[in-house]
Amino acid sequence: MELRHLRYFIAVAETLHFGRAAEQLGISAPTLTVQIQNIERSLHARLFARSKRSVALTSAGLALLAEARQAVAQFERAIDAGRRAGRGQLGRVEVGYVGSAVFSGILQQQLQRFRGAWPDVLVQARELPMDRLPALLDSGAVDIAFVRMPIKLDHTLRTHVLLQDRFCIALPAAHHLAASSQPVKPRDLKEACFVVPEQGQGTWEVGRRGRFMPQAGSSPGSLFEVLTQVSLGVGIAIVPNVLARAMSLPGVVFKPLAGTPIKSEVAAVYRRHERSPEVINLIEQVAQTQPVLFN
Repeated sequence: MELRHLRYFIAVAETLHFGRAAEQLGISAPTLTVQIQNIERSLHARLFARSKRSVALTSAGLALLAEARQAVAQFERAIDAGRRAGRGQLGRVEVGYVGSAVFSGILQQQLQRFRGAWPDVLVQARELPMDRLPALLDSGAVDIAFVRMPIKLDHTLRTHVLLQDRFCIALPAAHHLAASSQPVKPRDLKEACFVVPEQGQGTWEVGRRGRFMPQAGSSPGSLFEVLTQVSLGVGIAIVPNVLARAMSLPGVVFKPLAGTPIKSEVAAVYRRHERSPEVINLIEQVAQTQPVLFN
């Protein structure tokens, strides 16, 4: 028995008229009669009590009707789910991110927009060490990553910049430069002990401009951990300027750096040849987003 046989049976059961049911189905009445007879033979049961003037369901027909309706409805739900999944309306997207994407609001903006457009797609977002994200993208464990550039990437990955920012300096409140009203010059940090974030570009560029090699006291990882170390007086840190607006941590003072801004960017990273429809939908949204200037 095939699904079409259930449809034939349901049409007759609901109309209790072979001619009207055949018209609905787009087949001839004799053909429909033969199909119903084939169903009855396969089930070894009479489904309809027929006379010249009426058609009625038997007890076997009543029992089959409830199950047949459920079976057809489930099949149609499965077909609809498959079609929706093919359009990226269903499924799952794994997102990896670093703290910069959260403090800037970039991650929240992108995921809120995506969930509004595709409410039935499950989005899982996790903060992960930045140096692990390229490999996780390559393996498929992460579908799209929000990172602070620059980062070494394989040719199979693409990027789209979402935020253009600059670095500033985070100082312990008791540091002698914290009370200064002037931007901090790189050369004045020669003797400082640095707490280095996982993206150390700003730290090394300050050292290059000040003509010294930064003394790294610790490298705790996430930006929140970096600022915690600064608040405890472990050292100073070169961090994205977005933190100066996004966070207020006791014992930490943010100061601008003198000279040409040391620029940095937050970007989305994704596979160049993505095949998953739901991930493609998020990538297309990201790729159409203009970068935010955060100075």
